[in-house]
Amino acid sequence: MLQQILNDMYIEPELLAELNEEQKQVLFFKMREEQVRRWKEREARLEKDEAKTVKPKRVSAKAVSWLKASDSEVWVWVMGEHPDDKPYDQICDEIMAERAALQAQKEAEELRAKKEAELEKRFSGLYMEKEEAARQEEARKAAALEKSQQEELKRREEEERQKAEEEVRRLKEEREQQIYMNLKEVQRQGKSQDKEEKAWQDSLRKSKAADQRRRSLAKQTREDHRRRSLKALERGRVAAMTKAFGGERPAPPPKPKPKPRNLTLTNEPLHRGSGLRRSLSSSSRKEIIRWFREEQLSIRVCFQDDDSRIAPWFHGIISRQEAEDLLREGSPGGFLVRVSERIFGYVLSYQSPDGVKHFLIDATDNCYMLLGDQIKFASLGELVEYHKEEPLTPSGGERLLHACGQKPGTLDYTDLFT
Repeated sequence: MLQQILNDMYIEPELLAELNEEQKQVLFFKMREEQVRRWKEREARLEKDEAKTVKPKRVSAKAVSWLKASDSEVWVWVMGEHPDDKPYDQICDEIMAERAALQAQKEAEELRAKKEAELEKRFSGLYMEKEEAARQEEARKAAALEKSQQEELKRREEEERQKAEEEVRRLKEEREQQIYMNLKEVQRQGKSQDKEEKAWQDSLRKSKAADQRRRSLAKQTREDHRRRSLKALERGRVAAMTKAFGGERPAPPPKPKPKPRNLTLTNEPLHRGSGLRRSLSSSSRKEIIRWFREEQLSIRVCFQDDDSRIAPWFHGIISRQEAEDLLREGSPGGFLVRVSERIFGYVLSYQSPDGVKHFLIDATDNCYMLLGDQIKFASLGELVEYHKEEPLTPSGGERLLHACGQKPGTLDYTDLFT
């Protein structure tokens, strides 16, 4: 089932609903690894094709040379480190004040030139009129009158010049202040943009930290799977050697363990096989019952090891809510295995201190394994016995302790056999 999902890169909604959060995370990591593997293969193929056609690049003659200090290192000046360096805000204020003064000076010069031109034009006409009148008057009267008039004109001209100069000075100060305030506003907007950039950088940094935590969790999950698989294989080797050489075996544990010869560690690349059978999802109870009778009942998957009776932890086609109601009546560590009401497979329901957890059991290829795990079992009984000693998840603690049986007076698996 897992191989089919990774080959299709698609999981049906009914199948996804049967997975708990940890199985969903494991499935996500495996699908991501498969995407990375395909991407690397495609990139290697493209690089190989480009190597055959791409021409060698021309070496650029451009180069960059750096100014060296007395210690032969690249000369670097950091503003603000020297005792004589001014603070950044003071330098910015001085630069803005200087720009405002230059701009106001330029505008004042233009205004002064304009006023000068108007004054010359205005008073030159008056000079010509007075000269014409002076020529018509007598020489003595004309000279005296011209002198007095010229003095009056000069006085008036000087007054006008002073007024014009005061007006230019006033406009220059107002313009200088206006330009300074505009530059300060631009500076404030720049600082606001810097704050937004800093907030974005913080968000990006948090996102990268979350990605790093997810990668660490994926790595830890793989290492825990490998450790659990190697531990199971090691148990099988010890049991086989003890039996072969006739050595004394240690006292048996209170609960039987799974047969080591049926454990299989799957690390080979995932490819679609010709005989791969997919666990189709189905909402028909009739189809699930037919599948159980034809494919599962013949191998007595729900019986105990001695085939004397049905295992106490086995239940029929019951819903998730019904399984949770049964387990809540017991203590943490209680469990049951039920036939899924949506797919051709089983679900392991476990009562933990935090609530009931559900683990989907893949029943394809005549073997049984928790979806996302790497250890295969020949029967449901071996899977249950193994996880009585080993935890269900890498986080540890979820060991199967108490089998949850049927309600008194009822058997929920009757329709699977009759």
